[in-house]
Amino acid sequence: MVSLKGIYFIISLFLGSFLGSIFMLAPFLPLMLVMPSWYRWINNRLVATWLTLPVALLETIFRVKVIITGDAFVPGERSVIIMNHRTRMDWILKSVPGFGWAMQAAAYIFIHRKWKDDKSHFENMLNYFCDIQEPLQLLIFPEGTDLTENSKAKSNEFAEKNGLEKYEYVLHPRTTGFTFVVECLREGKNLDAIHDITVAYPHNIPQTEKHLLSGNFPKEIHFHINRYPVESLPETKEELQVWCHKRWQEKEDRLRMFYEGPKNFYFTGKSVIPPCKSEFRVLMVKWMSILYWTFFTPAMFILLYFYSIVRWYFLIIILFFVLQEKIFGGLEVIELACYRYLHKRPRVDDKRND
Repeated sequence: MVSLKGIYFIISLFLGSFLGSIFMLAPFLPLMLVMPSWYRWINNRLVATWLTLPVALLETIFRVKVIITGDAFVPGERSVIIMNHRTRMDWILKSVPGFGWAMQAAAYIFIHRKWKDDKSHFENMLNYFCDIQEPLQLLIFPEGTDLTENSKAKSNEFAEKNGLEKYEYVLHPRTTGFTFVVECLREGKNLDAIHDITVAYPHNIPQTEKHLLSGNFPKEIHFHINRYPVESLPETKEELQVWCHKRWQEKEDRLRMFYEGPKNFYFTGKSVIPPCKSEFRVLMVKWMSILYWTFFTPAMFILLYFYSIVRWYFLIIILFFVLQEKIFGGLEVIELACYRYLHKRPRVDDKRND
């Protein structure tokens, strides 16, 4: 059953991303044509203002308790983040107005789950990030999908065929993309560490978007972080694959102890990580985010109601967002093309043809 709490959460995020894409991100699109690296720097900070909203709503309004243990993130550190995929939020897709536009503007690397089709785009985007030296934190779900009875059965079938251990709390990771990303970023000198995050829900698990609509928010979310400096990683692709599989074996053991024991990660011997800023400052940032987006949305509607020029701008930008994806494939593709043109950088495919 749909709840007012769930509707408020979804509508707040949607309107924030929809109107934010049009009135906050779109005005900087021309900068992409002349200074892509500056465009990327500005966009990352603008998108970050929206990314604080779901966290602020969940923790402050809906009282979701978030507990983080293990190794702390170093501010500004360039890292690859690997995490078990526990829930599904497949409605946040590239083509969805608002969410998808913001993700394109943030240069998310969209994939088709076919490595043959994804590899060259992946490499072009990673090379771009390395070239502009924008501190990158890239989140990867090596399992490829969320944990369900169906996906677990397929994973265990794969394990049986390959003589591997069957898992209950995680799926066997797909290591091709992980090793490729690490090798590219390491070669481009744009990687400081890998953060291995294990996420667990001691009570209710919002498995799909329907749970959010019904207001079934998790009471607690536990994150356990292990940091591995780039110097400690194995050198070869094969060794990286083994390394990744070992991390997932550790996740399985860690989650078994979590769910069969006290339902926290304190047994690891690592304490709760304090915020990198003071508790008061973090709380202020959350409330500022809620207040900003609460007033931003009606303010944009007021502008649309009173000014025809704003309505024309609104319609033109929506048309642009829709057409650019149909014609070029997304803002991130245009951004990459602009950078290559301005800096005379060939595509990966062009290099191979030469």
